[in-house]
Amino acid sequence: MRGPTKTSRLIATLLLGAALALGGCSEPLRSAPAPTPLRVAFVPKVARIPYFEAMNTGGLEAAKQLGVEWSTTGPSTVDPAAQVAILRTLISQKVDVIVVAPNDPAALAPVIAEARAKGIHVLTSDTDAPGTQREVFVNQASAQGVGTALTDALMAKTGGGGKYAIVSCGPAAANLNAWISVQKEYSAAHYPKAELVETVYAGEDQDNAKSLAMDLMTRHPDLTGLVGECTTSAPAVAEAVRDRQKIGQVFTVGVGTPQAIKPFLLDGSCSQSVLWNVESLGYLTAWTAKQVADGKPLQAVNKVSLELPAVKYDAASKTVLLGDPLLITADNVDQFKY
Repeated sequence: MRGPTKTSRLIATLLLGAALALGGCSEPLRSAPAPTPLRVAFVPKVARIPYFEAMNTGGLEAAKQLGVEWSTTGPSTVDPAAQVAILRTLISQKVDVIVVAPNDPAALAPVIAEARAKGIHVLTSDTDAPGTQREVFVNQASAQGVGTALTDALMAKTGGGGKYAIVSCGPAAANLNAWISVQKEYSAAHYPKAELVETVYAGEDQDNAKSLAMDLMTRHPDLTGLVGECTTSAPAVAEAVRDRQKIGQVFTVGVGTPQAIKPFLLDGSCSQSVLWNVESLGYLTAWTAKQVADGKPLQAVNKVSLELPAVKYDAASKTVLLGDPLLITADNVDQFKY
């Protein structure tokens, strides 16, 4: 019997090689694990108010586009200890970036330092914490811009004079205090016939702000103006004027979110709201957090998105500035969904 020919031996070898190759292909391909997305945690002053909900919407939109994991955890009250507790929890969770809108900058200084010591980046947004180890402040508008706009809007209704009062939120809120300081200086210089009679603080409690506004009108029966310095007190002072049936006698302006202030703009109990695009502030906050975490230096002028093509950065104060404030009236309020 003849042995296998050279041709048959070659065919057998090729078939064996093919079988081995097919067997190798049956093994699953091992791919590298997907990188963990950057985790950015936002801590507003207080939970569940329209302003910070709008910021959260903008932050989520940016996170989706940038491949970032964005979460929001806010305290139920404006007690600074509640924010401190949230930051400590986030530190224990080893998030990559914490962004906070401080109720009391001094109270947060130690826990911000603690986060930085653990290698966690810390930014402030909406409200700064000067003198702490925060790396960047994402500012919605300059204090000068907000303070002068509020004053001009009120004085346009009161004839540049009269007695007015301010209903603010937290007494330690750096942004609100900066605006009030500008209002005092600007009013003294440009409206010498106007008198600021009182500044009171309602926390972030709209009912309390309304009650305080009522008390102010009782204590000062000749009051001609009220300023709601934050997004909860702006509608509250207008509602107080409406309930007291003093529309056209006591004029109000404030820092109110469009849809919350809309009914009062329409009935005349609020003359104007001074704000900014809050969703854009949230978007810019998430974008800045990613830049900082990625070690990308901020430029003097930054193209953030099509809607934010030229965002300025001041290296001396480490501040990113969203832009000029918006003036919201009955005529343009429906342009804004939040």
